[in-house]
Amino acid sequence: MLVLLPPSEGKANSGEGAPLEPGSLSSPGLSAAREAVLTELVELCAGDEEKAREVLGLSEGLRGEVAKNAGLRTAGARPAGEIYTGVLYDALGLATLDAAARRRAADSLLVFSGLWGAVRVTDRIPSYRCSMGVKLPGLGALAGHWRAPMAEVLPEAAGDGLVLDLRSAAYAAAWRPKGEIAGRTATVRVLHAPTRKVVSHFNKATKGRMVRGLLSAGAAPANPAELVEALRDLGYTVETRVPGKAGKAWSLDVLVDEIH
Repeated sequence: MLVLLPPSEGKANSGEGAPLEPGSLSSPGLSAAREAVLTELVELCAGDEEKAREVLGLSEGLRGEVAKNAGLRTAGARPAGEIYTGVLYDALGLATLDAAARRRAADSLLVFSGLWGAVRVTDRIPSYRCSMGVKLPGLGALAGHWRAPMAEVLPEAAGDGLVLDLRSAAYAAAWRPKGEIAGRTATVRVLHAPTRKVVSHFNKATKGRMVRGLLSAGAAPANPAELVEALRDLGYTVETRVPGKAGKAWSLDVLVDEIH
């Protein structure tokens, strides 16, 4: 099972660890594309602060993120699973999983990123600010920049098992499973059952708890149908929209009564 996750906007501090070693990151086929984004982002943020803030879409209160980006090559690095914070990652609680579940997380979780493309939770990265929606002056829209290298690398990462896609739309634009891979991909919405509406906070929290439950249970669904059964075994109410033809992803709605 490969689980595709969005990053978090907010991130933990890098700390005092050794700096980034770009060659140590997983999916080495993304290395050239990573270096291109890293180089331009560092140069942008080391120059005109106001221009950098505008390009990155940062408010006045986030001005300090520009200086953080300027120092990315020398900043301390930590496992990505410790850098990414926020609602989904708090609910996922990687640090409190048992050893077996943490190993499964290392093998199955892939976090998408405007800067790194995609990283494993064990990849050591510094804290940064660069969403997939950014358009860098030299590279253009980052989703477009990542599309070709992702198309080369991600099919191998997906292997021959289930792909559970929990990304937001901006990150999904960087790679969309196609053909045979799409046929074993499931996307998930979390709906407030009484209103049938998506509510952002509990959507993220429920997705985090759902992944945690699958990892803790040692669930290994091989396809979307088995995923539905695994989620129901964990107590979730799941509705399915099965694609009408081959090569299309399944769509799952997880219904939640309480918003928390």
